[in-house]
Amino acid sequence: MLLRILASVTLLFSILFMPLWVSVVLAFAGMVYFPLFIETVFLFLFLDLLYGVKEIRFFDITFISFIAGTLLLLILETLKRKLKFYPSLSL
Repeated sequence: MLLRILASVTLLFSILFMPLWVSVVLAFAGMVYFPLFIETVFLFLFLDLLYGVKEIRFFDITFISFIAGTLLLLILETLKRKLKFYPSLSL
């Protein structure tokens, strides 16, 4: 529990003060290590609310990292259920 809180605070610190790629790597590591690391989705929403701008190449969508983080979380949780070395998650 303490490790998960520390990981969330570290991810928040990286979103506020570090480049985007550091936050993405930390978020991916958290999603792989912890079961249902939903903090990533909320922190990426916070990231888009702080720094998000409309992207022409993504059809004027502002919340790019939020959508990408949500999709990545869903894909990773689906893959975790199919792998043998992860415990079964009851959702």
